[in-house]
Amino acid sequence: MTAQAESEKAAASTVSVEPEWMKKVPRPSPEFPRRYVAPDAHVETWEAIVPYLNELVDRPLPDAQALLAWIRDYAEFGDVVQEESSRLYIAMTCFTQDENKQKAYLRFVETVEPAMAPMIDKLNKRVVAHPAAMDLPKEEYGIWLDALHTSIELFHDSNIPLHTELSKLSQAYQQICGEMTVEWNGETKTLSQLSPFLQSSDRAIREKAWMKSAERRMRDRQKLDDLFDEMFVLRNQVARNLGLKDYVDYSFKANHRTDYSAQDCTQFHASVEKAVVPVYRQALEYRKEKLGLARLRPWDMGCDPLGRPPLKPFVDSKRLVEGVGKIFERMDPDLHGFYKNMVDKGLMDLENRVGKAPGGYQCGLPEVRLPFIFMNAVGMNEDVFTLLHESGHAFHLYYTRNMPLGFNRGAPMEFSEVASMSMERMGAKYLQEFYSEDDRRRAVQIEDEEVFRLLPWVATIDAFQHWMYTHPGHTQPQRRSVWQALDKRFGADLDWTGLEEFQASSWHRQLHIFEVPFYYIEYGIAQLGALQVWLKSLQNEKTALADYKKGLALGGTRGLRSLFQGAGLTFDMRESAIRPLVEKVREEWWAAVQAEK
Repeated sequence: MTAQAESEKAAASTVSVEPEWMKKVPRPSPEFPRRYVAPDAHVETWEAIVPYLNELVDRPLPDAQALLAWIRDYAEFGDVVQEESSRLYIAMTCFTQDENKQKAYLRFVETVEPAMAPMIDKLNKRVVAHPAAMDLPKEEYGIWLDALHTSIELFHDSNIPLHTELSKLSQAYQQICGEMTVEWNGETKTLSQLSPFLQSSDRAIREKAWMKSAERRMRDRQKLDDLFDEMFVLRNQVARNLGLKDYVDYSFKANHRTDYSAQDCTQFHASVEKAVVPVYRQALEYRKEKLGLARLRPWDMGCDPLGRPPLKPFVDSKRLVEGVGKIFERMDPDLHGFYKNMVDKGLMDLENRVGKAPGGYQCGLPEVRLPFIFMNAVGMNEDVFTLLHESGHAFHLYYTRNMPLGFNRGAPMEFSEVASMSMERMGAKYLQEFYSEDDRRRAVQIEDEEVFRLLPWVATIDAFQHWMYTHPGHTQPQRRSVWQALDKRFGADLDWTGLEEFQASSWHRQLHIFEVPFYYIEYGIAQLGALQVWLKSLQNEKTALADYKKGLALGGTRGLRSLFQGAGLTFDMRESAIRPLVEKVREEWWAAVQAEK
């Protein structure tokens, strides 16, 4: 690390900077004022929270009207506390080297969340035991009541400290990855900042960048393997404490997966293997042929097969924000209005930097009912699609923000990802905001290839997790071996000669495995929904957007299959449903390929 970088790190660890957006988005919200929690209440400590919980536990509920008023207060309290947690998480991920922000997040995780858990269980039991609960309107309360029953079923005192420890270990993963840097031509760069070099037309530069990144990850391989082992043990104990068969069973219950099963996931894996992997490898054969290579190596996946320089859609995040804003302006006035609202309030942290957690996310702020977008932009084509994606999540929040009860605003993740992935597919039509028509067509080709890559990758990640959690006694070498076998089944058929150790641990870069286990099949299911939205938009974009908005506006008031239906989509994970969708993408991809000639 250079002297300048050392100095920056030392300064960041002692000085806490409050982002501008926090000043522009005050609490309590002028739009949604508090009616139960005191306007001047701060809920970052247990001492501030416990009086509200005690009052909710002890308040008499003599009739249905009293129950309804109590539920409104309970929901408001939940929004206020969840926003506190969200703000602390955002600060922690934006500034991984700021000790004050790290400590504030850990303090909440260690002292507030564990103490709340048994009290929340008491409150949930009050609801379901109330004589009037069964008469609550099903459309507004039915899904929530089902979720409460599941939460009660999954609550166990002995699991509270386990969940706390898992949150702390998740933060440790963020810190480890946030501190991964390499020296590149005399400069300190994050691994994300190496990504543009992986798109270079110079194969030697690509190989150098890939090796730098892989070697840096390898330095922390044992640390990450051991960290995951700690998480793995704790998760299996959580399931055992509840008397469940395994952590797979626990995850399906905890994620409220009532519309599909573990067996359906296995069917999805097989369907992708038959319907998508051959198309993926066909696209890679084209790549290999145009590059003039006998075999593709890992560093040959990101470059242009015709040797053109990488697409450069923007230089700084200001241009990224402006360009995506113009895409939404052309697409739909409502979406553009929502996006502009985010920009005006500064609800984005987009640029990559040292001391920032990896990845990208949209985090809801439930009390003010606004979204926050986090990502690591470095000037690449992928960054445009990431912002389109996360904006789709934000639009989901905007379409539900006027629902008074917070538990009705959150849809199942499988449908939430339809909201985001649909914006990627539909936004590609307007990429002239960044590119010439030739480059736009090239970007669409890349996006189509991403569909071919993503579905097999989802199958790989999901199958890997199913194997791990149904083989609780596995060793680290066995885990690596299974990962390599799955990569051979679903992957790109790359030449890993001499790089086998890197390949065996390449799953470390998928943060979901560490932080949100089993949250990945959602991307596969949602991709199938988003492709349906895209196909409808090719026929009539206004109609497709109208149906999209109807689905988003339902929030979490319906089950997964009903949400798909509400958006005019079909929920189907079988090969017969996947194959025609992928074929339409292949047709678009092939047309773009032919246009290059």
